[in-house]
Amino acid sequence: MVRPKAPAKKQQKKAIDFKKIKRKLGRKLPPPKNATNTEIKSKAIILPEQSVGAEKSGIATSKKGLTLKELLQQTSHHNPKVRKDALLGIKDLFKHYPAEMQSHKYAIIQKLRERVTDDDKLVRDAFYKLFEADVFPACIEDNLGPMVSLLMPYIFSAMADSSIDVRLMAFKFFHLVVKNYPPTFSLYAEKILENYTDIIQKNHFYVQDKSKLKVALSGLEHCLSLLPCDESDTESQKKGHLQKETLLAYEQDVAEESVRFAHVSEKLKEIVGVLINCFQDFIPLIRARGGLDEASFDCINHILCGVRYAIKFSNRMHIPILDQETASMLLKKLLGSFPLNPENNLSGKVAEWYFILNSVLTEIFLEVSGWSLLPWDISCRYLKFIDNTLRGKFTRSIGESIHKKTLLALVPFVPKLILRVEDREWRDNFMQAFTIITLSDCEPESPLKLALRIPVRVFISVVRDLIIPNGDILYLNDPTVNNDQLAWVDELPSLLTKLGNKHLVSTQQFVKEKKKQRIEHAISVVLQLLIDLGRVGCVKKVLIDRVRCLQNAPSTFKEDTRKFFNPYQEEGAVEPGGPFARLPRKIQELALCFLYYFTIDNFSPPMQRAIVSCCLYPQLKPAVLYRIVEVLHTAYRDGYIQITDHLSFFITLIARFRESIEYDGRRETTFQALTNLVCSCLSEMGDSSLVLQILEKVFVEQIILKPALVNGCGILRMICTLDSIPTRLSESSVTALSEFLPGYLIDIVNCIPEDKEKLSYLYIYYLVPCFHLFDRSSRLTEDVLKRMRLMVSENTRAMLESSVQQDGESSRNSVKLIQCIVSVILLMHNDVKARKIISPFKSEIDLILQNLVTLQSSSLTVEGKHMMKIAGERLRIASNSLLSCTTVTML
Repeated sequence: MVRPKAPAKKQQKKAIDFKKIKRKLGRKLPPPKNATNTEIKSKAIILPEQSVGAEKSGIATSKKGLTLKELLQQTSHHNPKVRKDALLGIKDLFKHYPAEMQSHKYAIIQKLRERVTDDDKLVRDAFYKLFEADVFPACIEDNLGPMVSLLMPYIFSAMADSSIDVRLMAFKFFHLVVKNYPPTFSLYAEKILENYTDIIQKNHFYVQDKSKLKVALSGLEHCLSLLPCDESDTESQKKGHLQKETLLAYEQDVAEESVRFAHVSEKLKEIVGVLINCFQDFIPLIRARGGLDEASFDCINHILCGVRYAIKFSNRMHIPILDQETASMLLKKLLGSFPLNPENNLSGKVAEWYFILNSVLTEIFLEVSGWSLLPWDISCRYLKFIDNTLRGKFTRSIGESIHKKTLLALVPFVPKLILRVEDREWRDNFMQAFTIITLSDCEPESPLKLALRIPVRVFISVVRDLIIPNGDILYLNDPTVNNDQLAWVDELPSLLTKLGNKHLVSTQQFVKEKKKQRIEHAISVVLQLLIDLGRVGCVKKVLIDRVRCLQNAPSTFKEDTRKFFNPYQEEGAVEPGGPFARLPRKIQELALCFLYYFTIDNFSPPMQRAIVSCCLYPQLKPAVLYRIVEVLHTAYRDGYIQITDHLSFFITLIARFRESIEYDGRRETTFQALTNLVCSCLSEMGDSSLVLQILEKVFVEQIILKPALVNGCGILRMICTLDSIPTRLSESSVTALSEFLPGYLIDIVNCIPEDKEKLSYLYIYYLVPCFHLFDRSSRLTEDVLKRMRLMVSENTRAMLESSVQQDGESSRNSVKLIQCIVSVILLMHNDVKARKIISPFKSEIDLILQNLVTLQSSSLTVEGKHMMKIAGERLRIASNSLLSCTTVTML
């Protein structure tokens, strides 16, 4: 049997002191009962003009509403995205508010320069683009020196950063700084080259990542290009200083610049060695079957150009940067690899790349003074490449522009090649090739646009170096070279005329002033070479012989020179007249210096006519006209012009000059000044009697042609300059003068109105030569008076024989002629000296007076009789005074 369970005992509840509360996990604990409530409740009070946007009204902000100060603060934010957005915001702010950059540029530079070493690539790129597109362009007109000094410590810090990407950005950014402020490199050259050497030498990413290498090499090449290595560049900079042109700050003259770069020679030695080793790493790619890719070409081109600039600087400064080890490395590893594509089996763009690289290697070969130490077969490769380039044999496989650029680089080396190459065949080849390209391709254009093959300045420079380096004429006994030299000199006048015509077009059309100045500079360069050729020829008789050979040979030298000076278009010619008369004054002066040397045994009649045409050109300035006469007279005194040619020039110039009579007697006219100058030259030509004997026949021929009043006065003054008392003129010459002078004297009265106050000077000027001639020959005086008396008698008889009253045109002309003759006698009477000269021939004047009295009782009109009466009264008074003058003389 199962026992029944005993009933459970009822447990007694115990007293609880602290009640234990069970808490579930995750539930928030209630605050303690004794906790203090710190919650503060408030309500917003809305007031007008309290928003943040209202506080920024009128302030420059970005599109996100941030000010420049806020954006600059965000560039230091720990989040790279915020830093990048801040830089983009600054770029946006500068776009809409460009004045902010100018107002806060130094504060902006001080804050943004920290981003050079930023560890985020996107931030660095945004920083670079901001400076490239906004900061530097906005400050291009300012002095960037202080700004660069703020940037350089951070750039140098970034160049030494442990991250290769940061270092490359530092070099890339420094390249940007140098582009905008070139003096940066000269200020920090030694440290910059040290950093470039370090990154190229110690970081072997040449073939693996060419884009990174290109960043460093492109900047290095640009820096090395700033070394003072080009003579022409330094001379032009020096001229710029003399002309007070606007230059960059810290730019100094050539001497100071040379001193500033003198200490970098050791660093250049290292950098050249590093670049040569870098070039060797690319040899497998160069020799590859398919050729180079574009990235490899860019790197190799930067390497070779950098080496070229370093060597040119060494030659310019006379600082040997190539020790024996580096020179040996250069000759074997670099120059010995020429040509880079020996099979020449490439085409298209790749062929152009190899041609460019071979061209730069050739320039290095020509710059290295020890290239003769190379094996002759390697040197011949270079010489063959140069000869083929000069002759244009590569133009089919490469572009025209590339060939032009290469020609510009190689042509200046032609004189050095001809001097240093001992092989006669190679030297003749270079001379012939240069002659071909200069005579066929030289064009008067700008070398900056590479629109031509040989710029004028390059052509002239090479010709000067080949013919007269250091004032000596080369290859005197070399007929081949002589022929080439004659061909070059023969081309110069033609080139001069083309340049002058282009200058004329540039003045007539809308052409930029810089292009016009380049044309003027080219003309000056050509003229200066011609002057130098003439100057050396005066010392070296060899050049005179060459010029004579040139004149006798079938060349165009004389003809082109004549065209240059003749301003009128020749009959049947297509080209316009010569440009000399329309050139600027300073170029005209150079041309006249050339004319001085050109007249050596060469003042032929055609050339004389061209110079006379130039002198008679209406647009020619009087000062240039006088200068031409002075230059030719100097050439005559020095024995370059024959006396007959020189005198013929004077006669032609005076006889053909056209000038109207000016009524302002207070200043000397152009023709009067010219006549005085010619007379002065005649008086310096030696024995005046011999000169007059040579010219007497010419004078008579010109007088018979009855020239205009001004020209007749000029011829009479020339006669007076050479004649003496008593006259040396022959009887036939006196007869010719007696036939000419009455008409000349009547023209004076007809052409010059009677105004004693203003025109007394003109009367005296035109009458004085006649008075001098009368004083020297009494026979001439008598013949002139007799001829005037006969003219009066003939006109009187003609009017008396007519039964009809003379009121027509013929009557008026006769009365006017008689009045003019009376006026001439009165003009001579008014001059004290002339009065004494004509006094012995009073009888002729009395006969004229009798004709006047007769006409008063003729059938003339009342007006005509009155005019004859007045003229008769005036002539009677003059005749009576001549009687008293004769009596006084007899007493």
